[in-house]
Amino acid sequence: MSSEYSYDEQGQFYPFFVFTLTTIVTLPLTYNVLAPSKDAAALASRTQSSYKPEHADLIQSLRAAQKRKQRKIKRAIAVVLGWAMMAGMLYLIVTTQRTATKIWNPYDILGITESADEKQIKSHYKKLGRKFHPDKARPDPAKNETAETLANQWVEYTKAYQALTDEEVRNNYIQFGHPDGRQSMSIGIALPKFIISDGNGKYVVLVYALLLGVLLPYYVGSWWYGTQRMTKEGVLVESANNLFREYSESMEEGDLVTALSAGKEFQESLKGDKAESGLSKIESRILAEGQIAPFAGGLSAKDKEKLEDLDSGVRRKVLALLWAYLGRVELDDQALDSAKYMVAPIAQSLCASFRAIALAYGNTGPILSSFYTSQRLLQAVPPKASPLFQLPHFTPAVVKAIEGDSKTHLTVQEFMDLPDSQRRSAAVGKGLLSEEQYKTAVSIAQQLPYFRIAKAFFKVAGERFIIPSSLVTLVVKGRFIPPGSENVPEIDELDLEDVDPAEDDLDALMGRKKTVKDADGKLISKEDTKPVPPPVTFAPYYPRDHSPRWHVFLSDSKQGKMAVPPFTFTAFEKPIFTDEGKPTFHMQTLKAQFAAPPQAGTYTFVMHCVCDSYIGFDAKMEVTLKVEDASKAATMAAEDEISEPEEDSLAGQMNALKGGSATSTTKTKKRKDDEDSYDEESGTEEEEDDTSETNTDTEPES
Repeated sequence: MSSEYSYDEQGQFYPFFVFTLTTIVTLPLTYNVLAPSKDAAALASRTQSSYKPEHADLIQSLRAAQKRKQRKIKRAIAVVLGWAMMAGMLYLIVTTQRTATKIWNPYDILGITESADEKQIKSHYKKLGRKFHPDKARPDPAKNETAETLANQWVEYTKAYQALTDEEVRNNYIQFGHPDGRQSMSIGIALPKFIISDGNGKYVVLVYALLLGVLLPYYVGSWWYGTQRMTKEGVLVESANNLFREYSESMEEGDLVTALSAGKEFQESLKGDKAESGLSKIESRILAEGQIAPFAGGLSAKDKEKLEDLDSGVRRKVLALLWAYLGRVELDDQALDSAKYMVAPIAQSLCASFRAIALAYGNTGPILSSFYTSQRLLQAVPPKASPLFQLPHFTPAVVKAIEGDSKTHLTVQEFMDLPDSQRRSAAVGKGLLSEEQYKTAVSIAQQLPYFRIAKAFFKVAGERFIIPSSLVTLVVKGRFIPPGSENVPEIDELDLEDVDPAEDDLDALMGRKKTVKDADGKLISKEDTKPVPPPVTFAPYYPRDHSPRWHVFLSDSKQGKMAVPPFTFTAFEKPIFTDEGKPTFHMQTLKAQFAAPPQAGTYTFVMHCVCDSYIGFDAKMEVTLKVEDASKAATMAAEDEISEPEEDSLAGQMNALKGGSATSTTKTKKRKDDEDSYDEESGTEEEEDDTSETNTDTEPES
């Protein structure tokens, strides 16, 4: 048996082939392009303000350039081309007339039914012989008949007759589907023949060589090399190695700013003539005398020494640009100002990489320094400078007029807690803020999401006691109360409870519903709402949109070590602001799960709740975890399950007549008091303390 290969001359099949391949690529790519953005900054609301800082056009152009990179233009073009190709192939599929291969059937050829017997078949064959035998039939030119076509037709009649009457021919037909036995197999290739005809074969070979020998290895190699040269934080491995070498347990924010300048990502932006041009001008501006700090750039004498110790080059210029950005120093040069704002997002990503290194070491100081540096990079505020610089129009002169000669800085919350008349008299005046600028600053302050903790405690779902190595949940209850908020409602005590779902409530256990208590104290299930992102960070000097994140972790204050790594929260179960920008004061719940210590005992931790976007919006408080011995907890649970008959029941009255004692509500009340006492030991409510060198006391909610 031989095989014949035939190309798709009539275009019947290759459109199906091309359409299928194009669909496999185009449909997923289309979904990727049209799918809603998962970036929280793209979905969140924005602070309502018309404030524009100096160089607002330059900052906005950098933001627009970043957004253009994220618009997936190349993929969109590929999608359009893919759909055009699919439409073309679909048109060919619909319009091309197909030739179907007819199956050889002796009954159809002879023109008889399959129920005809042998006698009928012979009779019909004789009739055909009298009409179509070559010796009797005459060609009809009107029907384009020739002697050859008539002879071929008679051969077909003869084969069909033999297939139904001759034993050997019949066996061939039954076994192979043809009276002549096994036929050659035709293999169709779903490609037009012109691809390899007329000397085009060499071009096909060239295309295959480019696809398989050049493009495929190039893309696979690029992907592999890219994954190997980047860390999971999105920075170069070489940059991460440099940050690792810069790490020390005593790192402060200024030290970290210096360390961030070692990133190799800056070399891509400051290469060639940009490497050192303008360095002397930048240094002269940032090292000029400042109004509050010793230097205009906000750096300390120690930071100045580190800058001067660096050799002239890209790193020294990057560090100078970082201090110029943090100090909001005017450079009077379009290229230098653009570079000043450009280094901030790169430094922010490097700061996240440094945080991963600090978490691996577990020392609390560098971890907190990474969070505080992130805040200052977003707000363009130097280390140890006043948090009031986060407010629009606040210059060193305004901050000095408000804080006076105080050695501690005011937070935005403390400033907004002052009476309006006192704030106004200190901030408004000649050389300070105008009345309009003051109103803008106050309006912005009242829209900043400050998370005030109301209660924090530990629990194990479905259990009264925490035993060694059990899965503990740290529950943090709090509300977003912007600085200067008025008419803040009282806390509903029911909102401070964290109710475990019933064992038979599958939806609640799977997280599709939430179990809460109603006003009567009954358990009810509510549909779990979609998480709501907080408003985009108000950072007018930062050339990116950034969604704020809150990080909660536990540390051991005695050893200065991290006890439980940070849990990050980017969205919340209830809206923070209304559509009109007013605070909702909803009680929010943050949960973090970790394994309890392997030994029974009482453990005291410091809980840090750090916002990575706003300075002075952090909180820390002591929380106590009481771990009971497993056998003791089991004994206490068993004792609680043994109950005596109540005095108002028949069994209770009979027990009293026999001289026994009936259980009264006193015992129930005592058990409740014991549970309350246990809760107080395993949690801390409304205890907060300073978070950094700035005074960031978080007042307890009442």
